[in-house]
Amino acid sequence: MAYRIYLVEDEANLNQVLTSYLQKAGWEVSSFLSGEEMRPYMDTPADLWILDIMLPDTDGFALLREIKSKYPTTPIVFISARDAELDRVIGLEMGSDDYLPKPFLPRELVIRVKKLLERVYTVRSAGVTDQVREIGPYAIDEQKRMVHDSGDVVDLTSKEFDILLLFLQHQGQAFSREQVLRQVWGDDYFGTDRVVDDLIRRLRKKLPELRIETMYGYGYRMVTG
Repeated sequence: MAYRIYLVEDEANLNQVLTSYLQKAGWEVSSFLSGEEMRPYMDTPADLWILDIMLPDTDGFALLREIKSKYPTTPIVFISARDAELDRVIGLEMGSDDYLPKPFLPRELVIRVKKLLERVYTVRSAGVTDQVREIGPYAIDEQKRMVHDSGDVVDLTSKEFDILLLFLQHQGQAFSREQVLRQVWGDDYFGTDRVVDDLIRRLRKKLPELRIETMYGYGYRMVTG
């Protein structure tokens, strides 16, 4: 499957190089030099976004909020030359799926994008038949990555659904914060584990009937019954 990727990067040379690498990996790439240049394409969904935080006409974080409000489950990769640790934490807490500080090798971006696409779309691309699980009032469609509450769709970000799926597939099992980081963000994540607490807080707010228990000093687990 040829995934569609939107790249927003204002450095023309870097934009051209990254576009070339991504296209050689087999993906359809639309590249833009600014947020305003990209906005006419906002109504045409992409499978993944790559956003530079520092853009000439808009804040990358504002653009992230705009995209997530319209496409809450679409994965987003942030790239930035600013304070790596601060941007990483803010971006992940706002719903981005990965972060890559400049300078980086274009091949590294390709590898990260490949892993992210595989993780998010594996069930869908494999052609697995629909699998809907019911937990309390919620119907969770693993293939479509959607949650319904009494027929209404609950908007979850890609990371919120990933962590929901982790607990759903391991009900009753306790996970430390470090284990959640590795399972949801991958082994190459080097930020603070407070993003786990923030993600759990947002998930509890959106799915208040979901029973995710806090194990103080350790982590979390989902219980049923």
